[in-house]
Amino acid sequence: MTAGEPPRVGLLTLVPFDQVDLDVWHRLRDAAAELDSPYFHPGFAAAVHATGRDVKVVVVADRDDRVTGLMPVHRDRSVLSPLGSPAADFQGPLLAVGSRFPVRRLLSGGVRTFEFDHLATGVADFAPWIESCRVSPFLDVSGGFEAYLGRASRSGRANMAQARRHLARAERTLGPVSFRVDNPDAGVLAKLIELKRRQYAATGARDYFGRPDRVELMSRLLRTRSTEFGGILSTLCAGPHLLAAHFGIRSDRVLHWWFPVYDPAYAQLAPGWMLLRELVIAASTVGVERIDLGRGEDEYKRRAKTGETQVFQGMVTRSMRRRAVRAGLAALSDSPLGPPARRLVREFRSRECRPGPHDRGS
Repeated sequence: MTAGEPPRVGLLTLVPFDQVDLDVWHRLRDAAAELDSPYFHPGFAAAVHATGRDVKVVVVADRDDRVTGLMPVHRDRSVLSPLGSPAADFQGPLLAVGSRFPVRRLLSGGVRTFEFDHLATGVADFAPWIESCRVSPFLDVSGGFEAYLGRASRSGRANMAQARRHLARAERTLGPVSFRVDNPDAGVLAKLIELKRRQYAATGARDYFGRPDRVELMSRLLRTRSTEFGGILSTLCAGPHLLAAHFGIRSDRVLHWWFPVYDPAYAQLAPGWMLLRELVIAASTVGVERIDLGRGEDEYKRRAKTGETQVFQGMVTRSMRRRAVRAGLAALSDSPLGPPARRLVREFRSRECRPGPHDRGS
């Protein structure tokens, strides 16, 4: 192999999660800055696996049997899907510097498709199968709240100022305002899930928490009490009233904004903005320097963000028919006919790609 040439791929295997060398996992992750999201931490895979949802890992090795890549997945008959999908907001392989991922070799051993919707790494290798891309905003909160405001847009600063006024109003009308950045109370997590399920029902979205293993995943993550990796539940109250809450996952300096919710009874106070403001202020107390908001162009994300990255959607398959139908439906879902088109996409995926749909619906 000449200098600068990527290591040659010698082997790709699919192995159970508990047979993977986690020291190798940490080594690959620590060597690449783009892998600092908690979704790439082995603790996330361990928590998902412990709920009973089987995790497999694609292991890529060079011709000298050195591991150059890992990608955790789920296998459902002939279909591979990313770890934790549909609630994994960053997906992709963990690769050694200069290594490549042999995407076509995923379609072996009876595997017919690998579908991804938040691909963040290995993009060059997956390029032939990418169908679209979406923005994934983030907040740079390093240096504290004032430093964040210096990086935020004018509308972001205006909303943060308005949130401060709403906090004062809540205190006058409802009682003393209290914010806990890291609340380990399992009862509060249950309340968050209850409010989230009501939100899904009110908006017609698919109920992510309709499956017990997903509720169990939240509980396991909340019980993981480590600065290296774990769940983090933040709550905003006024007197005895829970105004808003958020459950996310963090790893080292990165917090991923995952399941925010507010009590609609206090919607006039914009409790979501109040919660986000308090979280930005408190981020430094738990060592957080970046808050990833996840894919989406919601107005509050657009206003609050200080930057954004991209994530990609597509499907690895040999079937040109599937790719053509998916591409057409994806284009339609971005049109004014978006909501019914997205239902068609879900129906197509459930028929063609897997025995049962796993959409989060959030």
